[in-house]
Amino acid sequence: MYTTKTSLFWKFVVYAVLIAGAAIFIVPFIYMLLTTFVDNAYTLPRPSEVFSVTPNLDNYETVWNRNNFFRYFLNSLLIAGVSMIGSLFLGALTAYAFARFHFPFKEFLFRMFLFTMMIPVVLAIVPQFTVISNLGLVNTYAGLWLLYIGGGVVGSTFFLRGFFETIPKELEDSIRIDGGGNWRIFWNIYLPLSKPALGTMAIFSFSGTWDEYFVALTIIKDEALRTLPIALMMFQGQHASNWAWIFAASIIALLPVVLIYIIFQKHFVKSGLSEGSMKG
Repeated sequence: MYTTKTSLFWKFVVYAVLIAGAAIFIVPFIYMLLTTFVDNAYTLPRPSEVFSVTPNLDNYETVWNRNNFFRYFLNSLLIAGVSMIGSLFLGALTAYAFARFHFPFKEFLFRMFLFTMMIPVVLAIVPQFTVISNLGLVNTYAGLWLLYIGGGVVGSTFFLRGFFETIPKELEDSIRIDGGGNWRIFWNIYLPLSKPALGTMAIFSFSGTWDEYFVALTIIKDEALRTLPIALMMFQGQHASNWAWIFAASIIALLPVVLIYIIFQKHFVKSGLSEGSMKG
């Protein structure tokens, strides 16, 4: 009896701590969301005002049609989408080469890949800008894609190489018997079996590019080409006194990341994905 009561007590403590921890993160977000429904929130509204407000989309409509917010949103959507697809595809190709091919200095080159992940963005921005400038790609999306995809390939290669190495090599025999080459093996075996890993990396790649501010501010000079994080900083500077507009803009900026997570969350990596593929 004593043991049972002790066990129930500690379960209660654990659940209480978990609920309190969740509330610490959820309550500010709920407050932020409800504030977007308040009219003329030139100061942070009191909890009594926030929780009695009637939901409406007036502030969202105002933000969407103000200061070219819609254009900046589409700019970021284009940049993040292309960067995600490019880094995943090139990363998968590179990871396949490191996982299945044997060539001189393979491990040394892979470690050099990993070393580049440890270089802070602030230290790398000067040489990166110099290269982009010499290529004539400053103030272009091509220059931004080159940096984003180049940086994303490293992380994708590191993540996907380990996943590819768990795929049984025996699966390749059926394709080789039919005369297929490495490209067909990669396309018909490795990519389909790697959907969980690719889904996970898609979330990280999109969210990382979508929220990126420093590189985009350095490369993009034309106001019409700016991305959403830059627009949010400008918007906050212009409307710092209206918290409803600022929070509404932040919620809109958050929606694509949430949508990407909903689409790809079912592909989170699970163990044993290739188990049973050799049965029968």
